[in-house]
Amino acid sequence: MHLKDKNVILGICGGIAAYKTCDIIRQLVKLQANVECILTKSGANFITSLTLQTLSKNKVHQNMFESIGTYDINHISLAKKADIVVIAPATADIIARLAVGRADDLLSCTVLTSKAKILICPAMNSDMLSHKAVCNNMETLKNYGYSFVMPESGELACGDYGSGRLAKVEDIVSFVIKQLN
Repeated sequence: MHLKDKNVILGICGGIAAYKTCDIIRQLVKLQANVECILTKSGANFITSLTLQTLSKNKVHQNMFESIGTYDINHISLAKKADIVVIAPATADIIARLAVGRADDLLSCTVLTSKAKILICPAMNSDMLSHKAVCNNMETLKNYGYSFVMPESGELACGDYGSGRLAKVEDIVSFVIKQLN
C-alpha cells in the first residue's frame, strides 16, 4: 500500500493530542504521501513547527497572510493541492467554526475552499464532546459530507475517564489510505 503522489493537508489544532500528529505524519510519509501541515495558533502551544517540518519534510503553514515569495494565495493553493484534508486533533472550536462557515484563519479558510475529502478527528474532554452544541456541529459537518474518525475512550489529559482521546493513529491512517486508494 502506498500513497505516492497523494497530497495530505494535515491541520493541527490546540489540544494535548497534537503530539500524536507526529506519528500520523511519520506513517503517511512512510507510505510516500506528501504531507503539508497547517498549524493553528493554539496548536503551536502544544507542538512546534520545527518538529512538524522535520517529520513532513515540508514547510509548515501557520499564517494566512504570510508572504511566500511568489504570487500565491496560501489557502487557495493548499486547498487545490489537497487530495484529503485531515484535522487531528480537531477541537470543539474548529468544529464550531467550520459548522457555521467561519473563515478566520488559514486552516478554516483552506477547508472551506477545498473540494477534497475532509476528515475530522475530534479530541477533547468527554463532557465537551457530549455537549449538545458540539454534537449538533458535528452533525452539521457530516451533512456537509465531512467524515469523522471518532475519539476513543480512556483516561483523558485532565484525569477524567471517558470518550475524547484522539483515535488511534493506525485508524486515522487506515481511513486516509481507504479514501485515497
